Amino acid sequence: MDPFRRAQIILLCDLCKTAHLQSHCERCDINLCQTCVGKHLSDSSIRHKVVLYKYRKSLNYSTCPDHVDELCKNYCEKCDLPVCSTCVSSSKHKDHDMSDILEKLSAKTESLQKDLDELESRIYPRYEEMASGVQTEKAELETNYGKLTTIADQQGEILHWEITAIVNQRKSDIQEMKIKHLSTLNKNTNEITQKMAELKQIMSDLKSILKSNDVSLTSTYKSRNSEFRTLPPKVRVTVPSFSPQKINKDQLNEMFGSLPPLSINTEHGDTMKSSEAVSSPPVKPLLDEPRVTAAIDTGYRYRQLFSVSCLSEDQVWTCGESKTMKLLNLQSELLTSIQTKSGNKPHDIAVTRDGDLVYTDYIDNTINLIKNKQIQTVIRLQGWRPLYVCCTAGNDLLVIMDSDDWKQSKVVRYSGSTEKQSIQFDDQGRPLYKSGDSKYLSENKNLDICVADCLASAVVVVNQSGKLRFRYTGHPSNTKQSFDPAGITTDSQSHILTADTDNHRIHILDQDGQFLRYIHCDLEDPFGLCVDIRDNLFVAEFDTAKVKKIQYL
Repeated sequence: MDPFRRAQIILLCDLCKTAHLQSHCERCDINLCQTCVGKHLSDSSIRHKVVLYKYRKSLNYSTCPDHVDELCKNYCEKCDLPVCSTCVSSSKHKDHDMSDILEKLSAKTESLQKDLDELESRIYPRYEEMASGVQTEKAELETNYGKLTTIADQQGEILHWEITAIVNQRKSDIQEMKIKHLSTLNKNTNEITQKMAELKQIMSDLKSILKSNDVSLTSTYKSRNSEFRTLPPKVRVTVPSFSPQKINKDQLNEMFGSLPPLSINTEHGDTMKSSEAVSSPPVKPLLDEPRVTAAIDTGYRYRQLFSVSCLSEDQVWTCGESKTMKLLNLQSELLTSIQTKSGNKPHDIAVTRDGDLVYTDYIDNTINLIKNKQIQTVIRLQGWRPLYVCCTAGNDLLVIMDSDDWKQSKVVRYSGSTEKQSIQFDDQGRPLYKSGDSKYLSENKNLDICVADCLASAVVVVNQSGKLRFRYTGHPSNTKQSFDPAGITTDSQSHILTADTDNHRIHILDQDGQFLRYIHCDLEDPFGLCVDIRDNLFVAEFDTAKVKKIQYL
């Protein structure tokens, strides 16, 4: 009999205690039957990893140094080390906070994997790029300095024997500079190569730790990524130029031509941003079935929620039918609340690249910045009312606004409080946007400006210079349901996501306006949208006043 089938007869599900096990959750270290797998996965607050039982990985628990017969299956937060059950109850760890070793292992493993991903995909390639650049410059040394030597030879032939001595001297100067140049580049190469060797060793060690699944090694690992984000100094050596002069026998040395000293400048190495702040991730396919991973109750009165903007993966700013803007975590806990300067409810909010909050006040025609809980009015409009706002990759603000008489609408780009660009009409002089209704906007990764124009029942996309690229008016096959877009956002793949409020779904488009698919996830009146740095979608539901976090990539 197959040993796994024989084991199934003996081993039972850890949850129901009756059915034969078929699967194993490596995250929770429990065995599951087919029926209980679904129940187990319903807890979306934990990132489960369910595999077939025969493919499970056994954890290498460390042996307790004080109690050799026991394994360390707990983790002391205060002492920052794994402990056994006997240690937990001992006086040594009295009143210490304990956590499940599996939770700690999961967090540590994820941190290790992030470090490895950053080293392999970002940091090491930059070192390779730098090394390649230095090698290229070294390869061009002969050509560049050869040109100088040729010029010197030509000038020497003109001056014949009178200039021979000076020619030789100049050649000697050139050779000395070349040697110094090459020596400088070799030194720079050695520094870079040494760092690359260290990086290879670190990556190899990380792979070994991840493969071993060893709790002790994982727990003691200390990240060095921050040390290598600052690249080595880049040495720049400027090849000198030669300036020949007309022959004058009385001033041969002076008029032969000057050769300035070799210019060697060392630039401080660039410090790369951490992998979470980078906007060039690998291609991520769309999930066949997106899923809700968290739901946040914002608590706004009348249950009306307008906007959501991500501060981080687990913290979001929200605004609704209230003068108070709220910062909440995934557990619906209120972290910070700030009231508008005027006492009016904010029309829209956005988080800047520096983590500050921007909000628009439709009533007093202002755009305001909140920094360290202090509110500063950065823009005050005349004749126009600000509606929705977004922050760009270049740290500009894009604001869509209506005129006071409700007859015009435009998008304006601001750098600080200075207007840089106004987008209002197409090439034929026709208005790009309809005034008088909700118009959310977002900048795509390709710098297109995407506006969800509810009154026009369209998503209007223009390029960086304001030229119309396309209008999306809903799925071509859908002729029965109206398309009234509200919130809009974009992700690292240049997808455009827009809320279809009345139809309780999200449309996903590519950067050229081609429909890809819907997101449903039991949404109710989806309104405001935003995407965090890991491409998790946050949806503000208008009537329920809840924010749902959705994984769709």
